[in-house]
Amino acid sequence: MDSTDDAQVSPHQTFRQVRRALEDLVLFEGRQFIVPDQVSEQIGADPRPPREDVSAQQPAPELGAPAPAVATGRVTSEAASALGGGELASFRQQICECTKCELGHTRQRFVFGSGDPKADVLFVGEAPGADEDRAGEPFVGAAGQLLTKIIEAMGMKREDVFICNVLKCRPPNNRDPLPEEVASCEPYLKEQIRMVAPKVICCLGKFASQALLRSQSSLSRMRGQQHEYEGIPLVVTYHPAALLRNAAYKRDTWEDVKWVRRIYDGVEL
Repeated sequence: MDSTDDAQVSPHQTFRQVRRALEDLVLFEGRQFIVPDQVSEQIGADPRPPREDVSAQQPAPELGAPAPAVATGRVTSEAASALGGGELASFRQQICECTKCELGHTRQRFVFGSGDPKADVLFVGEAPGADEDRAGEPFVGAAGQLLTKIIEAMGMKREDVFICNVLKCRPPNNRDPLPEEVASCEPYLKEQIRMVAPKVICCLGKFASQALLRSQSSLSRMRGQQHEYEGIPLVVTYHPAALLRNAAYKRDTWEDVKWVRRIYDGVEL
């Protein structure tokens, strides 16, 4: 490499690149490795003493395994109150007794969604499972606990995002949704997205991705591509349940959610 190439990369740039790579490795591997917030930006200078970090006493997020499942006895009214008293909560009250398809007669709870009603990041899954059907909230089982860890690894909190599913009621025995069920719920999802108005949508799994993109492509073909839903950037990744079955998907998922974070930060569109 000649001297002109050397001049293109400053020590400050090199330091930031190394730090980002270390932080990325820490979050992905889920191991304890503290990179101090107050480290010097000057290569060769003594770093300032780091602040006391509570993460030194707590394990970092581990993407490979879910935390213990939360109790699923919360009633639907509590899920509604978490949305506050705004437009989204009013919309939930309008549709929570829906019986447009057979699922409205077989469900235990109507699973509308949860999180910040004006979130910048919106996660969309397929349909409620047994845990969600009992709780009236999305992603509260093992896959949901893993999703929470992924969100935390992105540097966010679960309450800072909005999470919902294409279907609002559980299909019996967790079977695949039927076309008529999707047709019944699709207007609800469209209205949710309009009301939340996120900066970016992250589709979890093939079904949610196909539904929003109106595509029959495989997940592998949809991943890594630049998509939009009505002008909103959309990123496709694996459903957390798939990661529980196959840890090999973990690295690809991490790359996908980093893309979500970059869009949120305005770094990439």
